[in-house]
Amino acid sequence: MRSALLLAWESSPTRLREDAAAEADLVRAGYRDRVLTELAQNAADAAGSAGRVAVWLDDRELHIANTGSPLNYQGVQALSALRASSKVGGVGQFGVGFSAVLSVSDEVEVRSTSGSIRFSAAETRKTLADKSIGAESVPVLRLVWPIAEKPAAGWDTEVVLRLRDDVDAATLLASMVIESIDLLLELPALESIRVSGDAVVRTERIRTERAMPDGVTEVSIGDRIWWQYSTPRARWLLPVVGGIGRPVAADVLRAPTRSDEELSLPAIVIASVDMQPDRRRVLPGARVDELASGYAKFAAAVPVVSRLALVPDPGFARSEVDSVLREAILRELQENSWLPVAGDNNAVPTSATVLPGLSVELAELLGDIVPNLVVPELSGNRHASALAQLDVHRIGLARVAEALSGIERPSEWWQRLYGALEPLAVDNVAAQELGALPVPLADGRLVTGPRTTVIATDLVATGDVPVHWARLVHPGAVHPLLERLGAKQAAALDLLSDPALQAAIEDSDDDLSELVEAVLTVAAHITDPDRLPSWLGLLPLPDDAGDLRSADELLLPDAPLATVLIDDSPFGTVDSGLVERFGGIALRAIGVGSGFTVVRDSMPTGADHDLDAEHDWWNALPEDPEDFAAVRDLDLVDDDRWPQALTLLANDPNIRPLLADRLGYTSWWLRRYARIDGHVLGSYCLPDVTAFAGLLDPLDHPDADALGGALADPAVLDGDVAQLLLDRLADVDRTPTPGVAVGVHAMLATAVRKGVLVPNDVAPPDRVRTLAGDLADPADAVVVDNPWVSRVVPQTIAVLGTIESAAALADLLDIRLASEAVRGEVRSHGRNATWGEVPGAVAAFVTMGLEVPSGMVTVHDDLTVRLSGAVSGDRSVSWWRDDDGLDHIAEDFR
Repeated sequence: MRSALLLAWESSPTRLREDAAAEADLVRAGYRDRVLTELAQNAADAAGSAGRVAVWLDDRELHIANTGSPLNYQGVQALSALRASSKVGGVGQFGVGFSAVLSVSDEVEVRSTSGSIRFSAAETRKTLADKSIGAESVPVLRLVWPIAEKPAAGWDTEVVLRLRDDVDAATLLASMVIESIDLLLELPALESIRVSGDAVVRTERIRTERAMPDGVTEVSIGDRIWWQYSTPRARWLLPVVGGIGRPVAADVLRAPTRSDEELSLPAIVIASVDMQPDRRRVLPGARVDELASGYAKFAAAVPVVSRLALVPDPGFARSEVDSVLREAILRELQENSWLPVAGDNNAVPTSATVLPGLSVELAELLGDIVPNLVVPELSGNRHASALAQLDVHRIGLARVAEALSGIERPSEWWQRLYGALEPLAVDNVAAQELGALPVPLADGRLVTGPRTTVIATDLVATGDVPVHWARLVHPGAVHPLLERLGAKQAAALDLLSDPALQAAIEDSDDDLSELVEAVLTVAAHITDPDRLPSWLGLLPLPDDAGDLRSADELLLPDAPLATVLIDDSPFGTVDSGLVERFGGIALRAIGVGSGFTVVRDSMPTGADHDLDAEHDWWNALPEDPEDFAAVRDLDLVDDDRWPQALTLLANDPNIRPLLADRLGYTSWWLRRYARIDGHVLGSYCLPDVTAFAGLLDPLDHPDADALGGALADPAVLDGDVAQLLLDRLADVDRTPTPGVAVGVHAMLATAVRKGVLVPNDVAPPDRVRTLAGDLADPADAVVVDNPWVSRVVPQTIAVLGTIESAAALADLLDIRLASEAVRGEVRSHGRNATWGEVPGAVAAFVTMGLEVPSGMVTVHDDLTVRLSGAVSGDRSVSWWRDDDGLDHIAEDFR
């Protein structure tokens, strides 16, 4: 071989230069930094399986040993000839990979159990010099010499490289340690690679304890693990961390060892594909897309939580090969069934549906409603881009609500659904999407939208309640999510106050037995029946004779109200069977009587509550009330039974506040029409009221204190009380003290002066009560309206209230003022002085708590006035004001 080659070089110097240049090109380009890769490839070819490789450094000699078939004649030929491999096909067919050793050494030995050879740049130069063949550079791997050395014990072949001086041996070994992991992945015929004593071992097995599907093996190298799956054209490996597949960040095509074709695939691909001689690039026209065939089966074979790790991330391709392969893989994944969906099935991604945030329970509930629903493990936000790459149909909560329309399920199923949906309703947008969520009602209907429904928490324990007039959520389906979506909390009070119920009662001509059932069921939960609307009393109920009558026309058996009503009252007795089934509380809540009933109206518009004399009361109000509450049926009380009726009223906590409301209908009616001992209740006063002593009688009743609003009150004088007081003041059988008479006169006059009482609204008395306590003819009596006249008017004709309101009192009683009825002329003479100069005047005013006047006054030793009119004659007085408005006082004024 040497002789033939030397002869060729000697005869053709150009051939020598071509061989040297070709070898240099391989080292500088295709086989740079691939020493271990190429030698490991040769070792794998030699081993067939379970091959071992060892690398160590002995001074400046690098040793790479392997097990397997030893060097043979054809191998020597391949090593010493460019592009002339002994391999029939596959990797290494060009026989040029061994040239990678020249990147670190010019002195190469190949020791094998079958014989050993050496390549040497120095020996080649010497040989060419001996032949007088000149050369600037020489090829190293063309001339081969046999040597006697054998491989190290335990190895079949050993390559020994004497490192050039420019090679950093430590760095070279460190790179080989890292490279060995990739090589063990790429070359399954190798079992281990040991570099300077540190062995990297490859194991491959099926992990039964992890229940890996058929076709997937687990590859371990050191503490690193991959899942491996083989297709007709490639091997695919997905890194595993903590039992979960993790996509690689970036890699290259391996054919089978690393090339320069950059990839952005999530899995490592080791493929059989046509490569250029240096195995750096794919040959033009190579069918790279065929490598994707079977990739979907790999995805179907890995555990569910790791399947989307095999979907390429969106982004730009890293190379032309990457672009072709990515598109092929995505197409493979989109067109085959491998994506896990609810029900332990796989689906073609383009026919699958993903609900972001899907939980296990929600998947179970929706599995047979939303077809091919991607399993919860793959429905999180971190998987969104992968699913989008696969064209998986993404749905929102609105689509879920739509899919649920018309679904028949038990109420408990709906409650579970709401609980499973609640974590997804994180904001207002999500709440709006669930706006059409179906809701089962207590009456068996299924309606669209929680916003139109009500939740009655106090009815949860009652089971199915046929509440047709309101969209009452079935108790078994109640969940907080419904309130977040607009359902309103409704107590039994709200349900029974619903205008829709009023319409159902008033407008329906059908059999209302089912409505009665529902109303009474709900009414059993009422805690404040006084707040219920009065129209509930229109609900027809059977009486004890089996006839239907409005609830407000019926009484409970043994109702206390029945004991105070007139004998021919229009009330009947409710059927005792209803009492036994629903209880008296429920029946009373809707208007069946026991005691008195309160009629309520939150927005009254007029006197339209069918109460006795209601129009009179309404017209007497100063302004329309904002709320209305009144006791009904007062006009049906027997006049002889009012003491007992008042007891019923006063002891009812719902009625008691109405008795204190003087402007309210109840107190107003009682004052005018309720009678005790033949007298209206308004003619009585409370026992502790002294202002009316001798005129009005105190009410002798144990509950008198609760009836204040229905009794006469000194602080509140209306026309009725004023007329009563005027009549009692003129009553010969009444003996009020002068103080009471003056006090009542003052009350009446003040009421007139303030406009509370209009004189034309009352009839003037035919007699008036004087200061002496006598009754006088109004034609003779006068109202005292100033202090000086009061000193001359006899008490038998003087009527006194207050000086300030004397004119109003005179108008009310239709009698004269004293200042108009009595005239006076000063007959004596006096001296002029100021008020402050008269000791008696100063003492008098200070004693009365009044300020001493500052004006002038005439002081008389004996002030004599000639009187005319109602009082006549000369009279000595202590004070008089003449017609000119001048004050005259006696020296002893006091």
